Amino acid sequence: MRVLIVDDSPAMRAFIRRVVQLSGFEVSAFFQAGDGGEALKLLAREPMDVILTDINMPGMDGGQLVAHLGQEPRLASIPVVVVSTDATAERMEQMLALGARGYVTKPFSPEILRTELDRVLESAHA
Repeated sequence: MRVLIVDDSPAMRAFIRRVVQLSGFEVSAFFQAGDGGEALKLLAREPMDVILTDINMPGMDGGQLVAHLGQEPRLASIPVVVVSTDATAERMEQMLALGARGYVTKPFSPEILRTELDRVLESAHA
């Protein structure tokens, strides 16, 4: 599995990577981006199996990234899981309406992320 982690905090990207590793997923490669624009540049040259993105970032935020992915046929099928401190129902509904397939609220445990990734990846391959 090839995983892209999009977050403006290098420490949070490292933490998410570690949690994914602890969750038991077989990951062949991790990629990182500091915002949505960086993520799109990376996606232009690297295929991904799943994207984990924050919402609040400078430059292109997570909402803009998810919306852009949904408009590009080559990228629209990549499952996106939002990983955010924003736990409001309105924000969750907004991100899911834009095309995100999952939502995890920070802080989270490896088990919570594992459960959400299992659900999202299973539905992506169904």
